[in-house]
Amino acid sequence: MLILQCVIIFMASLIISPLILRGVSFLLTRYSILDRPHLYKSEIGRKPAPYWAGIAIIITLLVLSPFIFIFAWFSSLLEHRLMIILIIGILIGVVSFIDDLDTIGKSPISIPPIARLLMQIWVGAIIGLTSIKISYMSSIIGGIIPLDEWYWSLTIGSFAVTIYWIPILVTIAWYVIVFNAVNFSDGVPWLTGGYALITFIILASLAVKLYITDTTLASEENSRFLLVLLAIIIPITYALTRADISRRLIMGDSGTIMLAFLIATLAIIAGGKIATAISVLGLYLIDFIYVITVRLLHGQNPMRWDQTHHLHFRLMELWLSQSQIRFIVYFLTSVFGVAAIFLTTIGKIILFVIIAWVTIFLTEILEKVKKK
Repeated sequence: MLILQCVIIFMASLIISPLILRGVSFLLTRYSILDRPHLYKSEIGRKPAPYWAGIAIIITLLVLSPFIFIFAWFSSLLEHRLMIILIIGILIGVVSFIDDLDTIGKSPISIPPIARLLMQIWVGAIIGLTSIKISYMSSIIGGIIPLDEWYWSLTIGSFAVTIYWIPILVTIAWYVIVFNAVNFSDGVPWLTGGYALITFIILASLAVKLYITDTTLASEENSRFLLVLLAIIIPITYALTRADISRRLIMGDSGTIMLAFLIATLAIIAGGKIATAISVLGLYLIDFIYVITVRLLHGQNPMRWDQTHHLHFRLMELWLSQSQIRFIVYFLTSVFGVAAIFLTTIGKIILFVIIAWVTIFLTEILEKVKKK
């Protein structure tokens, strides 16, 4: 039954995704929402392409969500989670539209870095107040560490409200980290799309593993829910990445932010497999820490984008081509992700340390080459 459900929804997404992309491309071109390739050295001479194409991700989810109710049957809790994802996805799409218009110089409103950070905190806080929040963490010595044992109880009139403040804070931190780690990968054409696609495939593999090994009813339904969502998300991510490769469409910040939101959310839905997601995102999580640290040490705005500090820009200094950079990132991401699926919590921590050393090693080599 699970295979049939996923196949039906996957095939529907595979057929509908390109149609949605064509529709998005037509509308963006019709209203001249196009990028400005002349501003980037590697893009000079290219014809302007439709921008804000990343909105196709949430549109595909909205269009295909009825298939989830028709061909898959879930508890009211999981249906509630789907509604949360869709609503926040729409809001992210609206905010990213303003940001993307600002990027191409067509918005009277400029969104400063602090506003983007506040949006990330807001998303984490909203998720933290829902059933999707991170309510526990795996212990190094085995078992789990509950995070919802500390809470505040408030009574407002006839309503009683319970706020689990530790899960909210942890969830906020998780979303801020993932948003920025994925956003930092957006510097080489279609790097982010392929990076996210690999992450989704790793999460799907993890869901299959959990579905087979954990036969409790709640775990099976959770894994099935994750696989059904990924059956929709993977085809549109692939189609959008292919369009981005040929520069027929540019996903823009809307695509980057939406992919980051889905990665962060699905990692929680996967049963709180944050350590696995951290391993998959390891390269750019370390890059996030490195870049923020360097900027702070130099008295720079830690949230300001540049073309110097990020991993892919440092790799370019080794005279590597964009294709070679993508291969390095994709290969290491795949290796670390597959390894993380089969490792214990301690193994994942060791793996993350290895990722850190690999990233630091690359950084040191690049610094020496730069000085020469």
